[in-house]
Amino acid sequence: MSVVIWHNPRCSKSRTTLTLLEEQGITPEVRLYLQDAPGAVELREALNLLGLDARDLVRKGEAEFKDAGLGAESSEEDLIAAMVAYPKLIERPIVFANGKARVGRPPEAVLDIL
Repeated sequence: MSVVIWHNPRCSKSRTTLTLLEEQGITPEVRLYLQDAPGAVELREALNLLGLDARDLVRKGEAEFKDAGLGAESSEEDLIAAMVAYPKLIERPIVFANGKARVGRPPEAVLDIL
């Protein structure tokens, strides 16, 4: 089974989720998405697998959210473009396995796709 985690090592939830995967005997492919940011097509695919809208995946509390001129009325396309330009806006971590994806908040949420 192939498992990928979009990981930010500075995030405690991301670190906990990675540890949880390893405790399950899984060595995931770790993608440091802040350095290796997903493009718009890849983000749309992730949203589809997650069953979420961009509004549900974007981190609204980050300074970049306001700096990009985003708000409650922002379109799906504007939010995706902002997450591509500022990957820090992507909620983390995201785990992909078995053709599905889950946001690791809480970390245990990823277990049902393994």
